[in-house]
Amino acid sequence: MANKTKSFLTSDVKVKGNITEKESIIVDGEVNGNISAELVETFENSNIKGNIVSKNLFIGGKLKGDVNSDRVHIRKTADVEGIIKQKTLSVEEGSVLKIKTEVKK
Repeated sequence: MANKTKSFLTSDVKVKGNITEKESIIVDGEVNGNISAELVETFENSNIKGNIVSKNLFIGGKLKGDVNSDRVHIRKTADVEGIIKQKTLSVEEGSVLKIKTEVKK
């Protein structure tokens, strides 16, 4: 079995432009652009202004943009504004949300 690769954007990294990752990306920095990956995981220091397309998404920081993902988990440290299109959504108590949700078929 092949090892899955993970890309990391640490808290001191700022990216302007779209990011496409084949497998997984972990974001704790700033992104001004869209993100596309099989797994996207954001942490408390992350600040994303753009859309996210993934199979699995874990949001732990700021996100201003739309989401299209099969599974979305919003952590208590998250601050999310946008439209979330998903099959499964879970939200931890304490997160800040200004969202509209749509169920994917």
